[in-house]
Amino acid sequence: MEINPDPLQQQIQDAKKGKQVAFNYLLDTFWNEVYGFQLKRTQNEYDAEDITIQTFSRAFDKIGSFDPSYSFKTWLFTISKNIHVDLIRKKKASIRSRTTNEEDERVYRIVDDAPTVEDALITKQNLAQLLRDIKKLKPHYQEVINLRYFQEMSYKEIANHLQEPMNNVKVKLLRAKKLLAQVIQNRK
Repeated sequence: MEINPDPLQQQIQDAKKGKQVAFNYLLDTFWNEVYGFQLKRTQNEYDAEDITIQTFSRAFDKIGSFDPSYSFKTWLFTISKNIHVDLIRKKKASIRSRTTNEEDERVYRIVDDAPTVEDALITKQNLAQLLRDIKKLKPHYQEVINLRYFQEMSYKEIANHLQEPMNNVKVKLLRAKKLLAQVIQNRK
């Protein structure tokens, strides 16, 4: 299900310029398809979710190299498939990868500017109810929301704390906010 290419190409161009709204759009548009693709491959929800987070992290990091003459969805699936293959190799070899300083520097260029619709919805909630809603999320999403909003850590601090690349933290936080907003809206 490829989206009408004109608005999609505009969002990709905006993402190449570092616009956060475009990253949110791409994540929302393609999350379920990439996650479903990985769920079929891994037969494991946790692994599928982790690979999907890494897929978007890598895609956003490499968005400048995307060739618009190809399908964006196919490009994402290729990245996802390669990450899965790499993880299988690493599990067999028991090697843990680390990001380079150059990759970390590129992550800083993704702007986190204006509050999103999800941010606005989350901040309007009463604290006790908000905590109950957060408890409905998966533990790794609870943790990233806690670190960002309750412990007020920066992305860099969260990445260090979780020992994950910062781009993974950004994607995980985007997804956590989206899921939390859905929990809040479903309650109303």
